[in-house]
Amino acid sequence: MDGTILVADDDRTIRTVLTQALTRAGCKVHATSSLTTLMRWVDEGKGDLVVTDVMMPDGNGLEMIPRIAELRPGLPVIVISAQNTIMTAIQAAEAEAFDYLPKPFDLPDLMKRAGRALETRRHARRAPEAPPRPAEIAGEDLPLVGRTGAMQALYRLVARVMNSDVPVLVTGESGTGKSLIARAIHDFSDRRGLPFVVARPSDLESLDGPETLLSRARGGTLVFDEIADYDDAAQARIVRMLDNLADNAPRIIATSQQDLSGQMEAGTFRQDLFYRINGVTIAVPSLRERVDDIALLAEHFLARAARDGGPVRQLGDDALEVIRAYTWPGNVRQLENTLRRLIMTGIEPEISRAEVEQVLGNQPATEPLRSVNSGDKLSESVARHLRRYFDLHGNSLPPPGLYTRILREVELPLLEIALDATGGNQAKCAELLGINRNTLRKKITDLDIRVTRRRKLM
Repeated sequence: MDGTILVADDDRTIRTVLTQALTRAGCKVHATSSLTTLMRWVDEGKGDLVVTDVMMPDGNGLEMIPRIAELRPGLPVIVISAQNTIMTAIQAAEAEAFDYLPKPFDLPDLMKRAGRALETRRHARRAPEAPPRPAEIAGEDLPLVGRTGAMQALYRLVARVMNSDVPVLVTGESGTGKSLIARAIHDFSDRRGLPFVVARPSDLESLDGPETLLSRARGGTLVFDEIADYDDAAQARIVRMLDNLADNAPRIIATSQQDLSGQMEAGTFRQDLFYRINGVTIAVPSLRERVDDIALLAEHFLARAARDGGPVRQLGDDALEVIRAYTWPGNVRQLENTLRRLIMTGIEPEISRAEVEQVLGNQPATEPLRSVNSGDKLSESVARHLRRYFDLHGNSLPPPGLYTRILREVELPLLEIALDATGGNQAKCAELLGINRNTLRKKITDLDIRVTRRRKLM
């Protein structure tokens, strides 16, 4: 890796570590704690890549990206930020940043992204148009907060699809924030000034229901909330409506906490509707799948309650331990309601373990994840998936190469989960899987798996 990298961060430790790592990789590095100095370097023509924090003493790094693009078209910018919210990811995408990483970030991961940015600059220089400004909404109040990999991947997907016309299906358990995702897609899109309409089954009871919904939405966003709850007649009306959309049609988003594939198999959900709403699927993880975000969410809710005039309370370490161990079947919504109750029912500044245990009751500390058919073996789930796949092709056979495609679908998540469980240690992962380390390396390359070691930089 070679090139000159401009680093802007007000944390001396981060500047030092990045300078050392990038220098060892063969780059020249200019590091500063000031956006003013960064912009002077950019104006002078220095640098092949910018790595900048968002919140700086003399300004906001995201707000500098349009100016950087104006001064130096094609100069890539990687944004790093401790503000682990969906708003930061979307703002980075809108500003056309090359990449975005939340803090704490994995140093090897940042190095790989920096290498790709430098390579991109060498092979393709382009001048982006001035980006639209993000909507002035209460984005920081959205409980879409998290630094786990699952949430960061979700943020990036939302940022990619928000200005497209492709239908979006948002799936996830009750209380995970599906409606918030739908609202964020609208509020940060170029449709933000148009209506946001949430349909209900009752809206489609009459024959003119679809036309009424389209009239209300007026080219904005139309959301079919919990679409699995619609009866067959309402589903048929939606299909006909989607087949006859005009040029100024609204963006279509559907949400569901049900397994629509299982519903189709059971005959309670129409296949033709599923394939019309499932342009892109955004799967919102349950809270027990992102335990490391619980403390961050709790801090967010406590701070918001204090801003709204409520008592100022904080979780003690023992209390947080109980909250992290709880299963949260109601997900983020249940966590928020629990914290509201804890805020109002205690008088001490610190919320104790006993208070939390009293509110949560004698619930089990962990709960296994369940599918619709919780007793199924993996082979049975795969068999159902394959039967549906063949059924979709009717009397025709699927395209050639089915064996390789199916193995890849199983092998990819297996390797990714095993690598994550072993902290990115390939020797341990190979031992866990029972395969040769060279075989694992080849599969990582063939499947384009990004391996990140668990060395974290705060």
